[in-house]
Amino acid sequence: MKIWIFITVFFSIGAFNVNAQTRSELEEQRKKAMDEINYVDNILKTTEKEKTESLQSLRVLNNKLNLRESVLKGMSDEIELLSLRVDLYKTAVDMMESDLVALKNDYEKSILNSYKLKKAYPDIVYIMSAKDFNQGYKRIKYLQQVTEYRRMESEIIKDLKREIEETNEILESDLKSLSELRQKEEQQRNMIRGEQTREQKILRSLRNRENQLKKELEEKMKVIKRIEREIARVIEEERRKSAGGTLTPEQQLIGENFSDNKGRLPWPVDRGVITSHFGTHPHPVLKYVTEENIGIEITSEENTMARSVFNGEVSAISTIQGGNMTVIIKHGKYLSVYNNLVNVRVKKGDKVDTKQILGEIYKNPKENNNCTLNFMIFEDRNPQDPELWITKI
Repeated sequence: MKIWIFITVFFSIGAFNVNAQTRSELEEQRKKAMDEINYVDNILKTTEKEKTESLQSLRVLNNKLNLRESVLKGMSDEIELLSLRVDLYKTAVDMMESDLVALKNDYEKSILNSYKLKKAYPDIVYIMSAKDFNQGYKRIKYLQQVTEYRRMESEIIKDLKREIEETNEILESDLKSLSELRQKEEQQRNMIRGEQTREQKILRSLRNRENQLKKELEEKMKVIKRIEREIARVIEEERRKSAGGTLTPEQQLIGENFSDNKGRLPWPVDRGVITSHFGTHPHPVLKYVTEENIGIEITSEENTMARSVFNGEVSAISTIQGGNMTVIIKHGKYLSVYNNLVNVRVKKGDKVDTKQILGEIYKNPKENNNCTLNFMIFEDRNPQDPELWITKI
């Protein structure tokens, strides 16, 4: 019976510690996601006020919905873990209470039998009736062992009662947390339904402006081509400057360091949300139309600055028709490109450090003064997916 007690307690504590750690991680993830949702709300709040229904607003709202879905998924995982822990605690309490009843019954019987024996046959008589000294000594040791066993049983009963009380307290706390978490989960579901309704409203509005969206997409593709031509020009210029088309030892070292930091580079803005991803994707509004990105778009609140993701040298500063200003920074054989800037604070040939301010991101009055940075990374002329290079939030 005692073995069952120890197994129960050990199993419960071990399982609960693992669940507690996992749940702690889920809570941290939920906290970060909710913080991002609050930030996206700040980007969208002017939109709600002015009832602007733009493509960029749709992208930001989609980002928010994705975050909300991740929060909901995390909550579901938390509820599942917490429910499992509640069930384990209930099982542990049931087993401990069952053992406690059995222990109490055995202890009562033991005490009662001992009382009857002592009354009819006291310990001193039992010891003195021994045949010789050795038998008397063994009887003394036996009586001491019986006394110690009863004391241990008494301590086990006390410890078990305390364990049951503590477990019940945790169980009550978990049941309360479970109830609160289910309420929050339902709140998130209601918010998602409301945001999905708003998303459909924006989609209907944008579909009535398909011709305008097609023109905007065409202009965007023209800007991309202009940037690609500028990248090719910069690379060719760098090759002409480098003897034999090779990098200097310093440039090679910077390039190697840049490559070694893949997945750990800081964001090109202090804070923002990715509203357009690298590669070819279906257009969010236009049917049977795809858009191709050689970088990513990061949307931030107004008055956001662009900053270098790594130390390097400013290779070019160009004014791209339809795309404001573009800063290109060379990191060995790699280039980082920052498009849609105004009031640039660096000049060609400047050495820049990681996170150094490059200029302001243009705030678009048609997009509620939000800022959208077009950010690209190239290895020679080959565009890379910037999301694989910058750190995960």
